[in-house]
Amino acid sequence: MSRIVVAFMLASCFLQVSCSRKMQFAASKSLPVNLQATQETRHLYANLKQLSKKGVMFGHQDDLAYGLGWKYEEGRSDIKDVVGDYPAVVGWDLGHLELGSTMNLDSVPFDQMRGFARQVYERGGLNTFSWHLNNPLDPAKTSWDPMDSTIQRLFSDPAALKVYDGWLDKVADYLTSLKGPNGELIPVVFRPLHEHTGSWFWWGRNHVSPEDYKKMWRYTVKHLRDKGANNILIAYSTDRFTSREDYLERYPGDDYVDVLGFDLYHRPRIDSTDTSPAPDTAFIRDARRMVETVRQLGQEKNKLWAFTETGLGNLPLANWWTSTVLPVVQDAGLSYVLVWRNANNSHYFAPFPGQKSAEDFKNLYNRPDVFFMKDVQAADIYSAPPKGKQKKPVALGDN
Repeated sequence: MSRIVVAFMLASCFLQVSCSRKMQFAASKSLPVNLQATQETRHLYANLKQLSKKGVMFGHQDDLAYGLGWKYEEGRSDIKDVVGDYPAVVGWDLGHLELGSTMNLDSVPFDQMRGFARQVYERGGLNTFSWHLNNPLDPAKTSWDPMDSTIQRLFSDPAALKVYDGWLDKVADYLTSLKGPNGELIPVVFRPLHEHTGSWFWWGRNHVSPEDYKKMWRYTVKHLRDKGANNILIAYSTDRFTSREDYLERYPGDDYVDVLGFDLYHRPRIDSTDTSPAPDTAFIRDARRMVETVRQLGQEKNKLWAFTETGLGNLPLANWWTSTVLPVVQDAGLSYVLVWRNANNSHYFAPFPGQKSAEDFKNLYNRPDVFFMKDVQAADIYSAPPKGKQKKPVALGDN
């Protein structure tokens, strides 16, 4: 065999390997970080990437469980009562699951929560889960009870670490108990150890070093994977942050995160009788700056990004949705924006019939780039995305 032929064969082999590696890398851009993720979870990740190019999904915490003046009424939702459609994303919390309680810290029974999550999934929407867990060193202490160096002490105390392992087992068991109509695991976004740039939780900034926080995060995610929770996308969710460097200070690494997010609430000083004030430019500026940071990082790291929690308590601004929320989320590439729960008439974050911002919320709903349940149902986010050019959802934005 001539040297020329050998050289040609070697060059061809090199090109094939190089192309193969490039193809693998390109494919990984549409895959979650867990290589064992279920088929539906992989489809969800890829479809969310495509959908976020067209607009943002709207979400509401505990939407199906209760609202203003009602609890556990089949098919009920404050959002649906206003616009005739459910939110595309519904948030839930696992706090007190670790304690063996039958209901979470907001008194939602875990069995009913499982049923609600299945309803969201069967309608085509997305479920997200946070976890306001108690302190494994002292389970009588809540998330909000300060205890410095909890995480550092946890890893030096085998008995306490065993307690935490048991808590993680309960979380994994619950998340893998979420099943669809064919027995498939329901994919969800799981948001552990959130708002850590604040210091109101025992895992917050002033109570733990960056390295110990990252250690806790990796340990948590690895344990859930080892227990077979292959239906979760992991969201890294800070509170307010000042810069890219601040956002990444406690970032656990690309192998442990699927979604880059942040929480930020609007707390203006306003006259509650004013129904049409000027938009709060400071909040818009700060929130949009944070959105741009997670957008840039998401693009660099091939991650999804989301506004994982926000809201204006009791919605005293009649035009808040279009004057304040819309400028933050519009053309931002966000997968979703989620507002907090409607607990009672003194603590709510979404409109209901007769609430002063309800009419403005309808304007947000009617936008073609803000998605609710009917939109994502049409997008079919749990099925394999079409090969080649992505097809546009038939009813996207047309409800």
